[in-house]
Amino acid sequence: MKLQETLVRLKRFQVDERRRRVAQIESMVAEFSKIARELEQEVAIEEQRAGIFDASHFAYPTYARAARARRDNLNRSAEELMGQLEDARNRLEEAIAELGKAQGCDAREKTAHPVGDLSLAPQENPPVRLRAAQA
Repeated sequence: MKLQETLVRLKRFQVDERRRRVAQIESMVAEFSKIARELEQEVAIEEQRAGIFDASHFAYPTYARAARARRDNLNRSAEELMGQLEDARNRLEEAIAELGKAQGCDAREKTAHPVGDLSLAPQENPPVRLRAAQA
């Protein structure tokens, strides 16, 4: 019984850990997307200020070029994280299924071997014996 409870606790811990991982990846993707949007705005402002919108132009602003490169790297990283997020979600689903199985086994074990059966059994035999001994 204790082994089964330990197994259920382990599975719960794994589910919690995988949920944290999914949340962490989701927050990273959101943060990368937010920064990329901000960089896009900065590039647009810098291009507007310089009056040059062609990135291949020789006088294209250096800051805009660097911001574009950084934005592209962030977008690439966010795409890679999306792949990791899908994998993390699959692992979370597997962990939830394993937890359900472990809890199901625990419930079956408890119904098959109730703890209180022996202490709640009616004690009819001792009073009968005493009566027989008194007669």
